[in-house]
Amino acid sequence: MQLSNENEKQLAADTGAELVQDGMYVGLGTGSTVAWLLPALAARRLELSCVASSPATEQVARKLGLRVESFAGRGAPAQLDIVIDGADQVAPSGWLVKGGGAAHTREKALVAAAERFVVIVSSDKVVERLRAPVPLELLEFGLAATLARLQTVTLRDVPRSPDGGVIADFTGPFDDPAELAERLSLTVGVVEHGLFPPELVSEVVVGRGEKVERIPVHDGATRSPDS
Repeated sequence: MQLSNENEKQLAADTGAELVQDGMYVGLGTGSTVAWLLPALAARRLELSCVASSPATEQVARKLGLRVESFAGRGAPAQLDIVIDGADQVAPSGWLVKGGGAAHTREKALVAAAERFVVIVSSDKVVERLRAPVPLELLEFGLAATLARLQTVTLRDVPRSPDGGVIADFTGPFDDPAELAERLSLTVGVVEHGLFPPELVSEVVVGRGEKVERIPVHDGATRSPDS
């Protein structure tokens, strides 16, 4: 099963890499499926400008010869052509759970700036409905009060985010991801959560056995400026 999943990840990643065109600004996600994407993208030898969602992705991308720019500060690109990343869960509605690799805050910042967001996953990531855990990044300042407000949260025994945030998981039950996303976004002390709405997702590329399924989700051309 493990080998099958890795093969599916590679198929999805290869397809994602083929969607990138010469001259694009490309956002690179983080995780085990992106690990297959990076060499596939480098092998195409395109003239690209990339931004990475984590130091780990940036390091590997640079070693493979991809040009990586900073996404910090006023001099960074304000818009990206495409972001390609994995997901922990993909619901039929297009809602995602991301952040198993603790990079969800930066990943969402990339996606929000992108014309197109392509999700690459193996078939086991496609679920009937989203479930906990939902990754969180929390402020250290006031952490105890934030945890009391959230109630059902588990802190991860992992390093802080690159921006100093505490990594945790919301572990409570939920039925409506939109409702939970709004609640988490309105909770003081929550920097970002790992629920991504379908309005941010252009398509999902799923590796299934020896084939690839491409599932359109949302037309990026119709995004509102606040999506």
